[in-house]
Amino acid sequence: MDDATYLKLKAFFPQVHFEDLDESWFRSLWTAKDFNQYDLITEAGSIEHYFYFVLEGVQALYILNEKGQKVVLGFSYTGSPSGVFDSFISQTTSATFLEALKPSKLVGLRLSDYNRLFEVHPEFHKWGHLFFRSVLFGRLFREVELLTLSAEQRYITFMQRCPEELKVIPQKYLASYLNMKPETFSRLRASVMY
Repeated sequence: MDDATYLKLKAFFPQVHFEDLDESWFRSLWTAKDFNQYDLITEAGSIEHYFYFVLEGVQALYILNEKGQKVVLGFSYTGSPSGVFDSFISQTTSATFLEALKPSKLVGLRLSDYNRLFEVHPEFHKWGHLFFRSVLFGRLFREVELLTLSAEQRYITFMQRCPEELKVIPQKYLASYLNMKPETFSRLRASVMY
């Protein structure tokens, strides 16, 4: 792992004092993973083996509905975590797919190494608590938006808070995430200022 990647990882764990951590050991835990556009990183029915940190690229987490259409649950992108967290933590088969929407460079941490971080360095417990709390609150907030906001309000809210790299992914993924038809998304993109 190069120094730039190490600095990005340190910034992702702000509650951890890295001076107290064996730097070479921490670096050795992470495995570099490269994916091409539209590669499946994790397939439904398989077990997620890694907790990922995204160095570059965009990924979509989705399920397939009864018609075989993708229903997007979320995105990961440069500087964010990625993976199928429930499958990773429980080591049970995933109900979801994780797909690279853009060429992606990730670093992954296996569950045994993830657990070892928590054993060796108690500050990871604080990070884990805050991380999974933010994931839970984010999911709850998204459910409220889907149930209470109009399509236009969902579009505006999403576009105001999403990073630039999400704005350029295929609109069918964004439309699915916002629970609207691609035509509706296209119309809103052309007519709504945010």
